[in-house]
Amino acid sequence: MGREEKVFKNKKSLGQNFLVDRNILHHILEQADISSADTILEIGAGQGVLTRELAASPCTFLFSVEIDEGLSEYLRDITLLYPSTFSLLWGDALAVDYSSLSPAPTKVVANIPYNITTPLLWRLLEQLPEAGTDYFLLMVQKEAAERITASPGTKERYPLGITLELMGKARSVRTVHPRSFRPAPAVESSLLEIRLSGQHLCLPKDSLWRALLRSGFAQRRKKLSNNLRLFRPSVCWREVFESAEIEENARAEELTAEQWLALWGGMKSAEKKSLSPG
Repeated sequence: MGREEKVFKNKKSLGQNFLVDRNILHHILEQADISSADTILEIGAGQGVLTRELAASPCTFLFSVEIDEGLSEYLRDITLLYPSTFSLLWGDALAVDYSSLSPAPTKVVANIPYNITTPLLWRLLEQLPEAGTDYFLLMVQKEAAERITASPGTKERYPLGITLELMGKARSVRTVHPRSFRPAPAVESSLLEIRLSGQHLCLPKDSLWRALLRSGFAQRRKKLSNNLRLFRPSVCWREVFESAEIEENARAEELTAEQWLALWGGMKSAEKKSLSPG
């Protein structure tokens, strides 16, 4: 039985919506601009539609992660065709140690499961940029792309987008219709491109930075200062806000990325001062 004739029932719990639109596939490959200097990481091999094209590209090596071993028969031929330049990693994308991959990926190109977009991106940003990964081209839910690329003062603004703004540039390349997938998802998708500039690569791994953002956005209707006082009661937030030139009535989504950096630095300085003797 040929690969196209096999019957596979997708698992909704794994967010399985397989890309089938060849035009979108070609756009992904063109946008990724893969060269022989690239090692590629793909998350969610699925039935191998994108995987085959990536494996046939000029890249030096391709890692592909897939959690559902029921898809093995769809992917076996890729392993046979590219034994020295392709590695299929079976497992949960949220548990893979990406920092151990060798050679280290230079680019991540993937149609990622929408139900794990945010935690997966945090994990990739924690482990990959310092190893040399500076480019991501990801198919995500349109709503997720809007949050990641949201400007200050908009309701879509949220922690991951702020962090990425400090690390580089994220933009939505194009909107993708549900009919480009099988089965068709109930939402539109976006092709999201992230280019890292080499700055602030430590932020995703910094637990205090993550906690500051999480606490600041915990209750959006409240003033940011009130949220942060609950987070760190010992800090004199009035002084920190004044030093960072932030209005005390401001809400989390109104701050620029640089103002969040100033808050982070001010909080650390205030805590260090409170611990100093005398």
